[in-house]
Amino acid sequence: MHRRVVITGLGVVAPGGIGAKAFWELLTSGRTATRTISFFDPSPFRSQVAAECDFDPAAHGLTPAQTLRMDRAAQFAVVAAAEAVEDAGLELAELDPYRVGTVVGSAVGATMSLEREYVIASDRGRRWLVDDAHTSPHLYDYYVPGSFAAEVAWSIGAEGPAAVVSTGCTSGLDAVAYAAELIREGSADVVVGGASDAPISPITVACFDAIKATTPRNDDPAHASRPFDNSRNGFVLGEGSAMFVLEDLERARRRGAPVYAEIVGFASRCNAFHMTGLRPDGREMAEAIRNALDTARMDPTAIGYVNAHGSGTKQNDRHETAAVKLALREHAYATPMSSIKSMVGHSLGAIGAIEVAACALAITNGVVPPTANLHEPDPECDLDYVPLEARDRRLDAVLSVGSGFGGFQSAMLLARPEGDAR
Repeated sequence: MHRRVVITGLGVVAPGGIGAKAFWELLTSGRTATRTISFFDPSPFRSQVAAECDFDPAAHGLTPAQTLRMDRAAQFAVVAAAEAVEDAGLELAELDPYRVGTVVGSAVGATMSLEREYVIASDRGRRWLVDDAHTSPHLYDYYVPGSFAAEVAWSIGAEGPAAVVSTGCTSGLDAVAYAAELIREGSADVVVGGASDAPISPITVACFDAIKATTPRNDDPAHASRPFDNSRNGFVLGEGSAMFVLEDLERARRRGAPVYAEIVGFASRCNAFHMTGLRPDGREMAEAIRNALDTARMDPTAIGYVNAHGSGTKQNDRHETAAVKLALREHAYATPMSSIKSMVGHSLGAIGAIEVAACALAITNGVVPPTANLHEPDPECDLDYVPLEARDRRLDAVLSVGSGFGGFQSAMLLARPEGDAR
């Protein structure tokens, strides 16, 4: 039996607004949520800007005990999962818990909590031998990223397959793909899957400063993230989460659930080339795109929009442009392509899932989100990047691509199921 996997619910925690509605309003308005870092004093760092979430755990239903126990990224995932379940109209009590799975992608796990606990235990790094008497009793949960999947599973009463996927900045795409595969292979009937990261901490900022990957445009935070623009000089760190309810299409139809999109193709590749470097021809990403198209039995001309990785680094934007040209051939020039990182920053492992949410909403609403801050395109980036303003367009198939340190390249295809769109 061939099981077709669809998205019937989604939840988003993102900079600029909590919830899918606020997220979509931000994207379609072309507004940016990047600002000077407020979580700590950023003045010692080269890059001092980020896209932070205005997130109050209590306002979103988390108890004091949950807030104390869970890292910020785990809190994001639980809140986004709750929105996704409600959005899908799932009655969890009616489901067999052993047939409900959870998958969470994350690049850096509980970074904020781990750094906080180290600072406390080591007296701000003064002590080489740390005193565990001063650490949180939940330190082990911070150390083990699997706690993210456990927290989401506990919050929805899921007792089926549970996993964390960590493949750097493609973690979100890869996690959604793995969640879909659990349904396709028959291991689960419903999977709540997505990704979450909250990396805006001194250690993360210092790491990206060291390799000059983030932008030093500190005097203008709102316009600091400039994918494909000739003046771009690095990405803006972000945070957030997107979680989805995935289920078999026939099951969704039986219960009358509206569908955002069907996941029709996915592929990933590794360039085995360099930890942070990319070959300029983009052939590994192109190969992932071609393989995803083959899986979907789809011609490149069917793609109506490309949701770009679009980090805003010179090598990534050129590499990605080359990959899309290589994979879509002449159709690349007729296909709008944009980067939402221009508005919500780069939330590392979470961004791939957040971008899938943008794709699903784009299909549902018939709108292509813009690339903010794009005024003067890099001459080597010569595709249609939808500058500044959203664009109305019926979308029957959308491609989302991701690229990550370590050489990871992933591509996912989402399509509108005939007669089932929201």
